[in-house]
Amino acid sequence: MAGLLTAIEVSSKGLSVQRSKMNVVAENIANAETTETKDGTPYKRKMLDVSEDTERVNFSSQLKKAGVRLQRTSSGHMPGKLRSVKGSTELSNVDSSIVEDKSGNFKLVHDPSHPDADAEGYVKYPDVEIVTEMVDMMAASRAYEANTVAISTAKSMAEKALDI
Repeated sequence: MAGLLTAIEVSSKGLSVQRSKMNVVAENIANAETTETKDGTPYKRKMLDVSEDTERVNFSSQLKKAGVRLQRTSSGHMPGKLRSVKGSTELSNVDSSIVEDKSGNFKLVHDPSHPDADAEGYVKYPDVEIVTEMVDMMAASRAYEANTVAISTAKSMAEKALDI
């Protein structure tokens, strides 16, 4: 049963990552024409850097680190020690962080009437391509959907195991 719950945990993290990706895409689309931010430069496209999270933290190691010991405080509690399952398959998790485009590329548009135009009449617009953002949005949507199917399948398997 623990393996099924692990599948749900990993897929839940996948859902979180795809929601973050959708938020980044929405921010990029919303700021596609922002010519001046707080630092005086045009908006810089953001991307979600997704990587493997290899740090697996288990309950007993967290207890030891915190200097806490489990004890039986009621006769209704089961006696015993915390033990780890040997030979279990370790699954890696996923982690993400938002990164700003460092290329410094901007679209130059000649518009002398724009308030942010330089001396030659050019305005720097963010290097945000709406088509690229829409493709990223569709990919995030499909990955989100796949993770929900994985969670539903694991949940169904767990329910069937309980019926045995």
